[in-house]
Amino acid sequence: MIYLLCFVLFGVGMYGLLVKKNIIKLIMSMMISSYAIHIFLIASGFRRHGRAPVLDLSNNMQKAVMVDPLPQTLVLISIIVGAAGIALLCVVAIRLYQKFGTFDITKMKEEIED
Repeated sequence: MIYLLCFVLFGVGMYGLLVKKNIIKLIMSMMISSYAIHIFLIASGFRRHGRAPVLDLSNNMQKAVMVDPLPQTLVLISIIVGAAGIALLCVVAIRLYQKFGTFDITKMKEEIED
């Protein structure tokens, strides 16, 4: 069920990227699709009744189901890099608004062609 949610959320983000003409909506669509990928990666490392992978030499920990820490690490790095990318896109959007007076990319294209 969670994988279906990831697919739907990713589809909503891709729909926004392909259809919307407003730069702010495009940035939000990128964020939505990024969040869908994050949820998918976290869900792929989930184990029911899993424990944290902490080194313990007792017999109880050797038989316990461990949660995979790699997807969590990848998502954490992806969130940091994504936040920097979104900040950069917001700065570019503000500069485009200052130059063209609109967030609509079709109007920007028309003004460039004129």
